[in-house]
This record gives sequence, C-alpha cells and structure tokens, in this order.
Amino acid sequence: MSSGGVSALFEPGRIGDLEIRNRFVRAGTSESMADPDGRVTPQLLELYSRLGRHDVGLVMTGHLFCEPRGRYAPAQVGIHDDAMIPGLSELAAAVKTTGARIFAQVAHAGSQSRALGVEPLAPSPIPNALTGRLVEKATPAQIEEAIASFAAGARRAVEAGFDGIHIHGANGYLISEFSSPLANRRDDGWGGDAERRGRFLQEVVRAIRAAVPPGFPVTLKLGIADAAPGLTAEETLGRCPQLVAAGVDAIEVSVNVMDAPTDSAQTYVAVGPRRAAEDLLVHRLLAEPRPEAYFDDWARRLREAVDTKIILVGGLRTTATMDAVVGSGDADFIAMARPFIREPDLVSQIQAGRTGRVDCTSCNLCLRHEGHHSLRCWRTPRKRLLEHAIYRFTGGLGRGLLRTRH
Repeated sequence: MSSGGVSALFEPGRIGDLEIRNRFVRAGTSESMADPDGRVTPQLLELYSRLGRHDVGLVMTGHLFCEPRGRYAPAQVGIHDDAMIPGLSELAAAVKTTGARIFAQVAHAGSQSRALGVEPLAPSPIPNALTGRLVEKATPAQIEEAIASFAAGARRAVEAGFDGIHIHGANGYLISEFSSPLANRRDDGWGGDAERRGRFLQEVVRAIRAAVPPGFPVTLKLGIADAAPGLTAEETLGRCPQLVAAGVDAIEVSVNVMDAPTDSAQTYVAVGPRRAAEDLLVHRLLAEPRPEAYFDDWARRLREAVDTKIILVGGLRTTATMDAVVGSGDADFIAMARPFIREPDLVSQIQAGRTGRVDCTSCNLCLRHEGHHSLRCWRTPRKRLLEHAIYRFTGGLGRGLLRTRH
C-alpha cells in the first residue's frame, strides 16, 4: 500500500457533485436474479446490500434493459417500464442505507441479445461477432425509439432514488455496435464515417442529460477499441471531449465489440502456479500469470485526451496494483466485478489491513452460467465445481438462451 500508511484507495472521491466514500467501485455484473418480468427480487436486494455493508464506495448495477427488445438474457433486471420503479426503489435504498452510492447502468443489448423470443435491434444486418445472431437493419424510427428508451430508463432511475446513471456503451451492446465500423455499415445519418457512427452515443447522452435533473451524475462505460481491427482508440478518444461537453461526468474504460467474452473478462489474471494448485486449476500449473490492469494503457491515453474522472476496470487483482493505479493518477476509481462475486467483503478486508492478491482466479465459470443460474462463485465451496461439471456435461449450458461462439 502507499508509503504514507493511508492508501489513496480510501480517500473520498467525487463524481460531479456527488461524494463517494472511497475509490472502490463494484463494476456492473450480470446477476441473473430478476423475476421473469425483470423485477428486483429479495435475492438481488441481499446481494447489493451485502456489498454496501462491506464498504464498497460505489455500486454499479448489472445492465438494466431499457426496452424489451434490448433484453440480453433471462432473469435480467429491467428499467423498461414504470412498473419496475418500486423494486428498483427498494434496490437503491438497500445500498444507500449502508453509506454506499449506487448508479443504475442503463443498457440495450442490440444484436448481442441471447434471450430467445426477443426481436433485437442492430445498426446493420451483420452477424453478431459474439453470438452469430443476424438482425435486420434498424429503421430511423426504431433508432429514435431506442434513444428515447435510454432517456426513459434514466428518468425511472431518478424516480427510484439512484445516485446516478451509468450508460453501457461497451462490450458489444447496441451503443458499441453503432460506434464500430465492423457492426455499423450504414451510409446515412447514423453511419458511414466516424462522426456519424458516433452520433448514436452522442444522442443517447444528450437525451439522458435532458431527462435527469441538472447536476445529476451521468457516467459512461465506453468501448475504446474493438477486439478485432475495426474501431480504433484514436477514433474513440477523439469523441470523448464532445461526450464530456454533452454531460458525461466520468468514463469507465473497456473494450468495444468483442469476439469472445474474454476480451472484456480476461482469464487467470495474476494466477501463478501456487495459486493455480490451491484452486485446482491443473491446466495452469506450468503457466505464467496473466497481466493485471489490462485496460490501463487506454486509461492513460484517455487522461491525456480529456479532463474527466476515470474509472479503471479489468484485471485488478493485487492491492499493490489497485493502489498504484489511483496513486499514480491513471484513474480516479478502480472497479472490479469477479473478485466481489467470490469475496463480497473484499473492501472491508483491505481496509482492515489485508494486502496481496484477491482470491478470485478469473476462471470465468461465473460468466458461463450467466442466464442459467444466479450469480455465484463456482469454485467455492468446492462442491460447486462438481455441480458445474454435471450441468455442463448434461448439456445445461446449451439450453434456454443463445450460446456465444467461443
């Protein structure tokens, strides 16, 4: 930790006018805990309140679908209808009573939807890079409806008592698709060059800013570049000053259109042979640890491109790296998803003096069960590894929703 004995991680931070008690952010994570209509459940309330009780500073919700055709998977929470507001109000209150802050992550899955029975939306009729799903080209009217749905979702989040809005503009979902020349082959007002590809996100930001009170925090999870050659970091970073001018208060750095889930959630980060043996990762016993903070270079480049608060997610697995990222100024906040699945009390442990590596080995079994089972770590208790194996080898992972191609 820092040489002065008080880590920068536990200094209060600010996003807009909102003070946050420390620099730890729970990154948006798909929980698969909603009821069939997308409503909040008691199980979800307990998950979120536990994070707050254990000193997380800011909780980002899992991606909340803002219109029915933007649903990603079964058991996903929705913010698409006013009927969702009572449950979302309970969720916001459950976190805020602990002293933590909570932002509603408003999202639209686009053609990356894995939900059966949904008619997704996409900028162009291009097979989805992750699922292979082919969706018809969106009409101008449908595009305007999607933008209005983002704004309506933001309005509902305000009514429900959330502290801020987090726009999901990364990881292959609808905003990512409009931003990418791989997924957006249009030649009209919504595509054809960098400026027109960036229009959809700009309009979403403007619509959300108009739908929320002045000064209400609006942040953005932004895909900086596609996993395959397509959208470049240079193009995205060139858009950022306009996004901040339009009302974005902070940017979380991530990957844009993905070829595989591991493009955003890399595996076996900081896992050496000893840790692999402890967690029964036999195939990693002779492998080198994969690097931490794999989006840090993009965060540094973003810092040079625009004056805004930066949230770094992606492979933060040791307290030394977490502290260095904030202490160096690479980012203002550090965000984690998978480590909090295994250790929801992680921040409390670090505040009490824990140093070194987190327990999560980034095996991604939690992601493989997305849409099948409620969010959990499948490595502990150990009996869950057997449960996973049985479910996998009896074909469970192939039932109920579209599979990714990798």
